[in-house]
Amino acid sequence: MTHALYTTQQLQLKSIARLKQIYSEIACTVEVNDKRCKDAWISAIADYQSSKIQKLTPAAPDNQALAQAELDSYIADQAQALAPEPLTIAEISFDHHEYYADDKLIASISHDDNHLTQRWVVMINDKEVFRANTLMRCDRFICTHYKDGSLPVQEKEATPLTTENQIMAHIFNECQNYGFEILDDGIYNNGVKLGQVGCTDGNWWVKRRYSVQQQYSNSVLDAVRSLSMVDVSTDGKSIFDEYFLYQPLEQLTGDKLQRLLERTELVTA
Repeated sequence: MTHALYTTQQLQLKSIARLKQIYSEIACTVEVNDKRCKDAWISAIADYQSSKIQKLTPAAPDNQALAQAELDSYIADQAQALAPEPLTIAEISFDHHEYYADDKLIASISHDDNHLTQRWVVMINDKEVFRANTLMRCDRFICTHYKDGSLPVQEKEATPLTTENQIMAHIFNECQNYGFEILDDGIYNNGVKLGQVGCTDGNWWVKRRYSVQQQYSNSVLDAVRSLSMVDVSTDGKSIFDEYFLYQPLEQLTGDKLQRLLERTELVTA
C-alpha cells in the first residue's frame, strides 16, 4: 500500500492527534522520543518517509541523486525551528498581561485578589481556562499550549492589540524604572501625585499636578523623566513652579536658589 508523502510544513499544520493518526496510517517504525511533543512526532514521520524514499528509489545515478536531494531536504527541514511565531506580550499593568500572535489577541493573564492561593488566571474569550499561584506558570501554560496547537481558539471578535494598550504598556514600563505607581487619575510617587502622561495622535505629552495644560515631549521616556523632577517635599510642586508661580528670584532662600540652579543644569544638559 502506498501513502501520501507529507512535507515538514504540512505536518506542522497538523494537530498532535492527527500526527498520531498519520504515524499509524503509514506504519511508521521510527521511535518517538517524547510522545507529548508535537515536534517529536513530526521528526519521526519525516525520518521514516526519508528512509522509504531511499529504499524505493532505483540505483540509477540520476534517481539516486534525486533521492539523496530529497533526503537532504528533509534533514534541512528538521534543522529549522518548528515552533510557531513568538508571542508578543503587552504588559498593561502589574496585574494584567495580554498575549498576541500576529497582532491578534490569543489570551490574557489577570490577578484575582479574591482567591487565597491561585490568584493568577488565564482568560480566553472572557472565560477562565487555567489558574495558578504564580504569573510564570500561567505564562508557561499559554506558551506551551500555543506551541502544540492545543490552546483554545480566541473568537474572531477578539480585540486586536490596540494603540491604547501599547501606550499604557510603554508608560507602565517607563514608570517602573522610577518606582512610580500608576493609578486611575495619574502617576504617583510615595503617595504623592506627580501628574499624568499620555499620547494623542502620536504625540507624547505630560501634565504636572498643578498644571492645567499638556506639555508635549519627544518620547514617553522624556515625559516620565520630567515627572521625576517634581519635588515631593513641596507637596508635588517643582522648584520651578515655586519660583515662576509664587516667588520672585530675589525672595528665594539660598537653599531654594541652589536647588533651582541644579535643576536648570539638569534640564539644559
